[in-house]
Amino acid sequence: MDSKKIDKVVSLCKRRGFIFQSSDIYGGLANTWDYGPYGVELKNNLKRAWWQANVYARDDIYGMDAAILMHPKAWEASGHIDNFFDLKSDCKSCKKRLKSEDLKNKSKCPECGGELTEARPFNLMFKTHQGPVEDTANLLYLRPETAQGMFVNFANILDSRHPKLPFGIAQIGKSFRNEITPGNFIFRTREFEQMEIEYFVNPNGADKKLEEWIENRFNWYIALGLNKANLRKRPHGKEELAHYALACTDIEYNFPFGWSELEGIANRSDFDLKRHAEYSGKDLRYFDDTAKERFFPYIIEPSGGVDRSLLAFLTDAYHEEDVRGKIRVVLKLSRELAPVKTAVLPLLKNRPEIIELARRITQGLKKHIVCIYDDTAAIGKLYRRQDEVGTLYCVTVDVESLEDKQVTVRERDTMEQKRIGIDRLKEYLLEKLNN
Repeated sequence: MDSKKIDKVVSLCKRRGFIFQSSDIYGGLANTWDYGPYGVELKNNLKRAWWQANVYARDDIYGMDAAILMHPKAWEASGHIDNFFDLKSDCKSCKKRLKSEDLKNKSKCPECGGELTEARPFNLMFKTHQGPVEDTANLLYLRPETAQGMFVNFANILDSRHPKLPFGIAQIGKSFRNEITPGNFIFRTREFEQMEIEYFVNPNGADKKLEEWIENRFNWYIALGLNKANLRKRPHGKEELAHYALACTDIEYNFPFGWSELEGIANRSDFDLKRHAEYSGKDLRYFDDTAKERFFPYIIEPSGGVDRSLLAFLTDAYHEEDVRGKIRVVLKLSRELAPVKTAVLPLLKNRPEIIELARRITQGLKKHIVCIYDDTAAIGKLYRRQDEVGTLYCVTVDVESLEDKQVTVRERDTMEQKRIGIDRLKEYLLEKLNN
């Protein structure tokens, strides 16, 4: 993939209102990002598509939204307090903090050549305090993952919904990791959003369910528009498995900066429920009515990142085309993900009757379709703006529209134009968008 493509995507994101540097007017806060008008729509569409596929379209998965703050013993049980750290070294000269694994046995700072401190563990959880007194008794953590909120609610789901194995719990939410070396735009940040499922299964069928979920999640990205050639499945070697995992496969995307993980699908065994049962004193076993026995289910966990998935879809959708000697930039996002489905554009903004008709058409479409109105430039420039944000259809209102009651509908990818009667415009667009 073109190594410069990520720079083009970053530039487009700021120029067109997808993603901004956080606290920009104060010089920005490193590796934190704000989603603008188009970015938040794209992000919401991505989360909505995930929820549709994994909660609404299935009968065996229940959604929830757990609190970001949890009882600190939950993080003892999960192993995060003892095991969730990176080895790091500090440069004595430039004070830069570096991951030991990135140093590759170097004895000097790769940035300035200064002397490095000995490697020492650095816990990745953000600490905070509950109440007015900052002491160890009031110590809390911002969650580093959404998974634990689902594990501690396992018994609540059993008692309230009475599901039979296999079944799952799904959640989309913010997590926080005090990463030493974040970077690559929104790919790795300290504040990020996850889409996670904890799927509880009989231990005897765990291997089969793991394979089913790997295929399911791989195909979801393709169905939403990612080029299959830019995706791969990479099984973890034994040496890189998390302490709780029996197996794990990453779905990776070929970013301009290299192959990197979009989502991991792991067999977490029965580690989590056993640990929370031990630390809480609550019985978190599942009772099998048929076998008349209690046991801890195994857990298959598909865990994906919202932000890094969004970056993959933006990168994959970004295209440059030569149109009559000029470069056209277009985001070929799928219908499900495109932030705007339709834009209504008046051909002449110095004709009040055209403006009035265009605004009336916009208001009519807004009830059924995500639609915007724009009259801030000449029609050619307006088309290019909408191409850059991935708008699927542009509706142009011209002088003839006042007489023949028709408008010109332009399709994003082919740029083909067609005259459609205003009275059947809504039906025409809905048919195009839903087929």
